[in-house]
Amino acid sequence: MDTGKSVTGDDRRDASPLGRGRSDAKMFISPNRHDLHKIVILNPKGGCGKTTLATNLASYFALRGPAPMLVDNDPNGYTMRWLERRSRNRCKIHGMATYRSSMRATRSWQLRIPDTTSTVIIDTPAAIGQPEMHELTYDANSILIPVLPSAIDIRYAASFIAELLLITQIDRRDRQLAVVANRTRNNTNSLTKLMRFLTSLDIPIIAVLRDSQNYVHAADLGMGIYEMPRHRVKTDVEQMDLIINWLDQLPMRKWEVEPVSPFERQPEPTIKPLH
Repeated sequence: MDTGKSVTGDDRRDASPLGRGRSDAKMFISPNRHDLHKIVILNPKGGCGKTTLATNLASYFALRGPAPMLVDNDPNGYTMRWLERRSRNRCKIHGMATYRSSMRATRSWQLRIPDTTSTVIIDTPAAIGQPEMHELTYDANSILIPVLPSAIDIRYAASFIAELLLITQIDRRDRQLAVVANRTRNNTNSLTKLMRFLTSLDIPIIAVLRDSQNYVHAADLGMGIYEMPRHRVKTDVEQMDLIINWLDQLPMRKWEVEPVSPFERQPEPTIKPLH
């Protein structure tokens, strides 16, 4: 496991609120490779499931091959701890802890990405400032924003997404940005409000992940749900598949000019009853 500057998992630092103060986030500049897919998991609100999404995507791409690069930009080091728990017998995932490196070292990280790696997944910290938000999304191919179905999270997400679009000048027609509704429960007012809010953004809602203990059990073992018994995780895998399908559409999203809202082209996630 290549961790860049080695991470112990105990390096904890205070982050400042969005748009104020300083953050420990570092820029990750991708190599000039047309075959490299840089995926950023972003939401300055803590506890929204960024690490869960990042690790499950990494485990999927590891199974599919070639081995992906999983970048931990969070000073709490949760992603690297997950990788350290991962059995050596599992499919390989390259790891890099970037939050402890200097900016000069940061600019050399691109040299550490194996030539065979075609996917880079970046887990980002909470409470990042505006400069770091711009740096983390620099040259990203896909940006995934997990959002929880609570009133506080919805209000926070509305403010954050508006700021993200303003700072990064992302054009929603490029279909570079997508939202994942996370830790949802069916038939609740909060889920209804969340779906209504996300629809109003004119940004695709590509999956609705339920509040499932399968993610917790998998994380404890350094695994993803794709590596668990299929009969236990069938419902969860179906929603994760929607995220994978959207990510796999990168060439189409990158080169096609879409005259209508990307939300209109993206099939609505299916919400199935919880068992």
